[in-house]
Formats: sequence, structure tokens, C-alpha cells
Amino acid sequence: MTQVDTGETGQGGVGRRDTGSGTWRSHLRRAIRAASRPGPWKRGRVLVVLALLLGLLMLLHAQIPNRIGNLGSLVETFLPWFGLFIPVLLIGALWRRSASAVAALLLPAIVWLNLFGGLLGDKSHPGGDLTVAEHNVGAGNSDPAGTARDLAASGADVLALVELTPQDLGTYENELARAYPYHTVQGTVGLWSKLPLSDSQPVDTKMDYGPLADTKPADVKLSYNRALRTTVTTDRGPLAVYVAHLGSARVNPRAGFWTAHRDRNAQALGEAVAAEQNQRVVLLGDLNGTMDDRAFASITSQLRPVQDAAGNGFGFTWPAQFPMVRIDQILVRGVQPERSWLLPATGSDHLPVAAGISW
Repeated sequence: MTQVDTGETGQGGVGRRDTGSGTWRSHLRRAIRAASRPGPWKRGRVLVVLALLLGLLMLLHAQIPNRIGNLGSLVETFLPWFGLFIPVLLIGALWRRSASAVAALLLPAIVWLNLFGGLLGDKSHPGGDLTVAEHNVGAGNSDPAGTARDLAASGADVLALVELTPQDLGTYENELARAYPYHTVQGTVGLWSKLPLSDSQPVDTKMDYGPLADTKPADVKLSYNRALRTTVTTDRGPLAVYVAHLGSARVNPRAGFWTAHRDRNAQALGEAVAAEQNQRVVLLGDLNGTMDDRAFASITSQLRPVQDAAGNGFGFTWPAQFPMVRIDQILVRGVQPERSWLLPATGSDHLPVAAGISW
């Protein structure tokens, strides 16, 4: 019995020693793993790099060259949307428990708010001496008569229409005649007004380019002219109004962001505005680009976008079903923007835009 007791005691002692040794080794392994695991400031290095690159991209967008596929202009066209990457990266940083990635995201957040934070609030004011509106009515619009009636019901004093087609022009003239006794049409753009118009003329935005451009007759050029200048007579004095539809921009694998015609048109339009003698100017049009795009520097250096000054939000206008960019613009000089807003959708693939201005 003594031997049995000693044996049981020995086995029990060995069992306790084995258990203690196993626990000690388990704690040691956990300690080693904890010591070797990167801390919150060392985790998520890829996320840190992506956050910093995003911030630098937005901060230095003007330095992105256009030599290859107009990459700089393409980035600037969709620049507000780069802000969507910030919450995506934040979710990744929180999932990885990376304090360094969260801190790195401060850079793109601050840059984005500096660029676009002013558009998040409502800067509109009630009133305005004159209401102006612009709409690309769309060459494929299936209901031009309904579009004209909707625009007339907006109450705009001055209404600019672009992308007018020969087959639909008569419809717009008939439907708008009662609300707007004055109008001028130059090629594919027109202006309807409740106030008298004078000095209406086409504006050469260099739609024709090259050695044969000067050989075309004036009536041929006018048939596809896409810009005009007129004077609106107001009780505060004359107001120079420009209406323009600049060349299209296209994205394709071979050419990248193709904007050659649009950029040439923008430069010519900027030159026309620079030569304008009237200090009070309004530009209404589908410019086929956002005002963040460097291609419009000759225009934005002289005129102020009303959406930036007196709008609520980004005011995206295209495509009408799910607007992603604001390419329909109202810009002013010498008058005060009071408010800027979007009008309800029509049969066009663009949304109409309107603004109230005062002297």
C-alpha cells in the first residue's frame, strides 16, 4: 500500500508539473505573438500609402500633366468624386485597427474639404433682379413642346437653349412666343427674353479649324454655329449675354480624354469675353466640362460660376437620370449672384439650370 500510495503521489506530482509546464509554455507563446504583432501605429501600411497618395492627388491635381491622354483634365472633371475613397479607406483602417492609416486619412479629408467644403452648405439668398436659365434641350428630345412649356413655366426672364435642331426649332419658337416676346437664334443656340434684345450676333468659337476654315461661306458656318452674343436691355442698364455650346469631350482607350475641339472653343470664347466692353456679363451654356478643369482658365479667370457663389450643393446636371458632373454652366461678371438651382428634368439628357442675379 505504501508503494501504491507513493506511486499515485508521484504520478499526481508529475501531472501537476506537466500542467504547469504546459500553461507556462502557452503563456510564453502568447507573449511572443503579442510582442511580434505590429502595434496600431505599424498596421495598415498599404492603407497609409493609399491615403497619402489620394491626398496628394487632390492637392496637386493642377500639376498632373495633360500630355498623356489629357489625364490632368480628366482627374479635374471628376475631382469631387475622389472624396468617396476617403470613407472606403477609413473602413479599411478601422477593420485593420490601424491608427496610422486613420491619421493619414486626415490629409485627403482636409484637402477635399478645402476644395469642396464650401459647396456643402446653402449659399442662396432670396430675391434677385433677374432670373436667367439655360438648358441643353437635346437633339434627341422626344418631347420638345413639353420641354418648352416646362421651361416657360419656370418664370425665367432670360432663357438660353442650346443643341437646337432645324426640325425642332419651330416648336420652341411657337411654344415660347407668348412668354418671351424677344428671341434670337444663331445656328444651334438661341436666347429667349422677356426684355428687349439688341446687337445679336454669332460668336466665332473656332468650330472650323485649319486651312479650309476661311474658305467656307458665312451662311454655311452659321448653320452649325454654337455661340452667340446679345445685349439684354434692363431697367438697370444693358447686360451682355453670351450663349455657348462647346465641343464634346470623349473618353476612349486610344486618345484618352479627348477634348481638342472643346478646349479650342473655350479659348476662343474666353478671348471673346475678354474683348467685351460691357462690364456686366452673363455666360449661359453647355460647356461640356466642369469649372475645375484647367481648360476653362481663360473663362473662369474673368467670370464667376454662380453655383460656387450662390448654390446649394454641387448642382450636377449630366446625365439627367443620374447626374455626375456639372457641365451646364452660368457664369457672371459685374452682377451679384443671389441663388442658383436646378430646374426639373425634361425630355433632354441634361438638367436645366437657373440663377437669380442682382445689381
